[in-house]
Amino acid sequence: MQSAVSIKDLKIAYGDHTVIEKMSIDVAEREFLVLLGPSGCGKSTLLNAIAGLQDITSGETWISGRNVTWEEPKDRGIGMVFQSYALYPRMTVKKNLSFGLRVAGLPKAEIEARVARTASLLHLEQLLDRRPAELSGGQRQRVAIGRALVREVDVFLFDEPLSNLDAKLRNELRVEIKKLHQSLGNTMIYVTHDQVEALTLADRIAIMKDGVIQQLASPSEIYHRPTNLFVAGFIGAPAMNFIEGEISFKDGTPVFDSNGLSIDLSAYPFIAPTKAGPVTLGVRPEHIAPDGRAKGWPTMSGTVSVVEPMGSDAVVWFDWAEQSFSYRVMGDVHIEPGATIAPGFDIAKASLFGADGARL
Repeated sequence: MQSAVSIKDLKIAYGDHTVIEKMSIDVAEREFLVLLGPSGCGKSTLLNAIAGLQDITSGETWISGRNVTWEEPKDRGIGMVFQSYALYPRMTVKKNLSFGLRVAGLPKAEIEARVARTASLLHLEQLLDRRPAELSGGQRQRVAIGRALVREVDVFLFDEPLSNLDAKLRNELRVEIKKLHQSLGNTMIYVTHDQVEALTLADRIAIMKDGVIQQLASPSEIYHRPTNLFVAGFIGAPAMNFIEGEISFKDGTPVFDSNGLSIDLSAYPFIAPTKAGPVTLGVRPEHIAPDGRAKGWPTMSGTVSVVEPMGSDAVVWFDWAEQSFSYRVMGDVHIEPGATIAPGFDIAKASLFGADGARL
C-alpha cells in the first residue's frame, strides 16, 4: 500500500540544539496515526514540519507520493486543525467554513455544496448563521475541524485539538473524530499528550521522547508489550508498577528475586532471560489481584495506604519493601487504609526490562 505521508531522515535543529534527529516514518493511506509524548518531545514540531509550517534542517517530506519538502503549506494537499480555534470572530460559522474556498476561487455552487456536506457531518446545520462568540467551546472546535474538512484533501493534521475543552466535551468530540475517520477514510495524524485520546483513536501510536520515536505500534501492542521502561511508565493510569531485582538461574530455570520475593519466570510469555543480572519487573495495576495467593500467583504482603474510589472500580495503593504500588478492584469492594493485604499477579501478563531499560 502506498504511504500517504512519508518522512525520510528528517532533522530539525536550532543552532546546536537538535529537536528531531534523523527521523523516518511512513503513514499508510486511511491510517489514523497519533503522535504521543510529554511536552517538549517534538511531536508538534514534527506535525508542523509535515504541514510546512516548520523549517527543517535536512530530510524530505512526501505526501501522496509527491515530494513536498519545499512547497508552501497551501500546496501540500493537507487540512490542519489547531489547538486554538483560530476562527474569524466577525464571520458567521458559514463564512468561517467557506473562507478558504472563497479565497481559492472555487465556484459558488461548489462552495455551498462543500459547506452543506461538512455542516451535516459535524452537526452544525443549526449554527451556520451564528458567530464564534455565540458558540460553546465544543461547537467552536467543530467549526475549526469543519474548516479543514471543507478542503476535501487526503491528509488531515490535528495539533492537540481537544486540549482547551473540559473533560465531558473532550469525550464527546473524541467520539465524533473517531466517527469522522471511519466515515471519511482519510489519513489523519493527530498530536496529543493525552494517552486516553491516543489509545482510543489510533490505528498506530508513535510514542516520542526527546525527538526520538521510542515505539511505533498498535495501541494494544504498546499497552501490553511496551518496548522500554519509558513507554511502560508513560502509558497507563495509574502507571505500571516497577520492581527492581535480579535474575538468577535455578536448575536452568530463570528466577526473579527482589526483597524476599522469588518468582519462577518459566511462564514469562515473551523472550525468556538467558543470563543473570539486574532487571526491572513491570506489572500493570489491573493485572494485580487481591486473591492472587488462591490462584497460586506470587504475592506481595503490604499495608494499604490510600484507596481511590473511581465509581465502577477503585485504585488501592499499598506499601511493599518501602515502595508504593497500586492495583484495581471493583468499586463495591471495601478496603480500609491500614489494612494488611497480600495481592498477587500473573507473571504471564508482566513485563521484564534489562539494565539498559529495553524489554526482554
